[in-house]
Amino acid sequence: MLTARGLFHAIHDSDEAYRLFCSIAAQDENQGGWENERIAALVKDPELAPKIARHGADERKHGRIFAQLLRKRGLEPVAVPPDTDYCMLLERQGIGVLHERLRSDRPLDDRDVITYLVHSRVTEQRAAEEMQLLVRFLGDHPDVGRAVRLIAADEDNHLAYCHEELLRLADQGHEQAIRGLLRETARVEIRTHRDVALAVMRRMGEILRWPRPQRAALAAGLHLLYLYEAAYGWRRMVRLRLPAKRNALGPRSVAVG
Repeated sequence: MLTARGLFHAIHDSDEAYRLFCSIAAQDENQGGWENERIAALVKDPELAPKIARHGADERKHGRIFAQLLRKRGLEPVAVPPDTDYCMLLERQGIGVLHERLRSDRPLDDRDVITYLVHSRVTEQRAAEEMQLLVRFLGDHPDVGRAVRLIAADEDNHLAYCHEELLRLADQGHEQAIRGLLRETARVEIRTHRDVALAVMRRMGEILRWPRPQRAALAAGLHLLYLYEAAYGWRRMVRLRLPAKRNALGPRSVAVG
């Protein structure tokens, strides 16, 4: 049976599996980049907008990193299957500021900003945890180690910024709205994460020709993770605390190389 370390290395060592993994990751990052860019353009707060813009620039940078990892292997990205598209599946369930709203030119109000920050706080929790796993298992890898360490550091900054900004808004009288929206968003996110993880592992199993018992064991593990998160683990996604690193997203130029 594959360990977590073995799973990541099996994906890395297969061109087809690696291409799918990087393509999914690049699309998610680019989608997040676009969303943050639009939100930064529509936010009225002159102190918050540059932080959101930097967040978007980081996400675009991550998308380029995954594209570069593919090019380094001589691989082209593949179309991302709809059932593995985490960002769009969340959007279709009403999580975050809807794309229709982002395509308008009407400035965002306080409720929109809270919705954005809550969505980011929950999804960045997931991203930070998943990047910590990649750093643990691939952080010293000669091909991808530097990339995963860089992205992991950015995700930690994004999560810190979300905590700080939501606490600031809570102090301004929005605590009840924030707490309720955090719980609602976390419930949808953990269900969506389970569905996307199952879809990705199903495709990886086909690519890597895992035997049926191994596929069943991996699927059972994902279902058990979901049951834990639905019963208890969701609480880590709704807590707010002052981060050790303050003002993690700025001020700083959003230009990245």
